[in-house]
Amino acid sequence: MDRPDRVKDRGCLVAIIFFILGLGTLLPWNFFMTASLYFNDRLKGEESWNDSDPGNGTAVNRTEYYFNNWMTLLSQLPLLLFTFLNSFLYQLISERLRIAGSLLFILLFFLLTAVLVKVPMEPGVFFSVTMATIWFINSFGAVLQGSLFGLVGLLPQKYSTLFMSGQGLAGTFAALAMLLALSSGTDSETAALGYFITPCVGTLVSVASYLLLPQLEFAQFYLNKSNQKKNYELESNDTLLNKESAALQEDGKQKSSLWDVLKQIRVMAFCITFVFTVTLSVFPAVTVDVKTVYTGGWERYFTPVCCFLAFNVMDWAGRTVTSFVRWPRKESPLFPVLVCCRVVFIPLLMLCNVQERSYLPVLFSHDVVFALLMLLFSLSSGYCVCLSMSYAPQLVKPQDAETAGALMTFFLALGLSLGAALSFPLRALV
Repeated sequence: MDRPDRVKDRGCLVAIIFFILGLGTLLPWNFFMTASLYFNDRLKGEESWNDSDPGNGTAVNRTEYYFNNWMTLLSQLPLLLFTFLNSFLYQLISERLRIAGSLLFILLFFLLTAVLVKVPMEPGVFFSVTMATIWFINSFGAVLQGSLFGLVGLLPQKYSTLFMSGQGLAGTFAALAMLLALSSGTDSETAALGYFITPCVGTLVSVASYLLLPQLEFAQFYLNKSNQKKNYELESNDTLLNKESAALQEDGKQKSSLWDVLKQIRVMAFCITFVFTVTLSVFPAVTVDVKTVYTGGWERYFTPVCCFLAFNVMDWAGRTVTSFVRWPRKESPLFPVLVCCRVVFIPLLMLCNVQERSYLPVLFSHDVVFALLMLLFSLSSGYCVCLSMSYAPQLVKPQDAETAGALMTFFLALGLSLGAALSFPLRALV
C-alpha cells in the first residue's frame, strides 16, 4: 500500500475534476438568475380591460409576476430545507447515488427549460412551470453541494480551495455565456436556446468527471476508507504510538454542545446571515431593473455587464483577496461593524435608475455611478463572506470545528432566504 507522499495526482486530474464539480454545483442558480431578461420578456404582464368602458381601448390592469423576487426566494428556500435534510440523507442514501442522481435530475430540468424556449405558452402557465423547475433544480443542487463538500473534505485542504474556486467562477461563467448569446447575432429565441444548452453541456461534463473520479489512483487512495485504514497500519510504530496517545487525549476532550458552539461563533453567524440578507435583498431583484441612460445598442448589454458580470467577478475577487489580507481580525469588534455598514448599499442601489418605479426618486441615474456601486457592493460581499466562514472554526476548539462549520452553513442559507424574502417589499418600495 502506497504512502500519502508516494501517491501523486497525475496531470492534476483530481484537482481539475473537483474544480469542475464546484463549477457545476452553482451553475443552476447562476444561469437562471442571469437569464432574468429572457424570463421577464416572456412574462410581460397580461392585460385586462375596463368592463365599464370596454371600447376605450385602454388596458387598466396588468398582471405583474415579480419573476426576480420569486426566482430568488424559490432558489434559496430549498437550499435552506435540503441543506438540513442532507444531514440525514447521507446515512440513508449512498454518496454515489446522491451526487450522480442529483446531477442527472438537474440535467433533465435544464433540458426541460431549453425545450420550453421553443414551446409557446401563456405567461401564467410558463411562470408556474418555471418556478417549479427552479424549486426542484435548487433542491437537487443543495443535496449535490452538501454531498460534494463531504467528499472533498476527505482530500488535502487545497482540493477544498479548488472546489470553492470553481463555485466562485460559476457566476462569471453564466454571465459570459449570456453575453456570447446576446452577441451571436441570432434572434432572441435561438440565443436563449443556446444559452440554456450551455449548462446542459456543463452538467454532462460534471457527470462524466464524477464517474471518472473513482478510476484515478490518487482519488482511490483518499476516498477509499479501507485504504486509509491500511495506510495507517503501515506507519511506523513511533508514529502509531504518538497518534494513539493523541487520540486518547482527544477522546478525553468531550465535544461541546450545539448551544455552546453557537455562543462562541454567534458574531460570525450574525455576520454571514447579515451579509447575505443585504446582498440578496437587492441583487438581483432590484439591480436587474436598473436601466442605462444611453441608447444605440448598449442597453442590450448593460444588465449582463454592469449587473451580473460585475457582481460575479468582484465577488470572486473579494473572496480571493482574503488569501492575502485579513482585516479586521476575528476578535476585532470592527468586523461586525464593517458588515453592518453594507446596509448602506440598499438605499443607494434603490435610488439608481430602477424602472418601473412608483415611490422613490432617481438620484443616481448615470451608468457609471451604478457600476461603481455594484463593484463595491460585490467586492465587500465576497470579502465579508469569506472572512466569516474562515473565522468561525478558529473561534472554537479543534473537536468543535466541524459543528461550527455545519452551523455556519445553516446561517448562510438562512441569510439567503431572509434576503430573498426582503426583496419583495424593497422592490415594491421603489
